[in-house]
Amino acid sequence: MDQLERRVEDLEMKLAFQEGTIEELDQQVIKLNDLLATQQEQLRILITKLQSVEPSNMASQSEESPPPHY
Repeated sequence: MDQLERRVEDLEMKLAFQEGTIEELDQQVIKLNDLLATQQEQLRILITKLQSVEPSNMASQSEESPPPHY
């Protein structure tokens, strides 16, 4: 019976450690998700600003001259 109690205690300790680890990992995932959302928004703003400052360097289809082999 003593051995069974020891095994149960060991399992309880492992479970408590795993729960703590899972909680820490969950908090890190939340932080990373928030950071990713912030960076995506900043990137969207940057792209919008760049597009408004400098028009595309690529010519439109109507402005494009035919290739030399035509």
